[in-house]
Amino acid sequence: MNTEEVKDKLSVILAEEFEIDPTVITPEAPLMSTLNLDSLDLVDMVVLIDKNFGVTLTGPDFVNVVTFQDFFNMIVRKMDEKK
Repeated sequence: MNTEEVKDKLSVILAEEFEIDPTVITPEAPLMSTLNLDSLDLVDMVVLIDKNFGVTLTGPDFVNVVTFQDFFNMIVRKMDEKK
């Protein structure tokens, strides 16, 4: 799965899970404030990523994640590391 496919699938999943308009999920949008995430929401998101993409995320994975593009890139990188 390439970055574009991950972006498309993840945008749909996040919009449904966090009940937001999918058009606000743009590469440059800030991840945390756009989704209005708290610590429990982050746990939900980690579970969703594991379930849908087969990768496990930990706290340190999010250190350099600011935008959705950072998040998409991290998921793709983790998927590539798993191969």
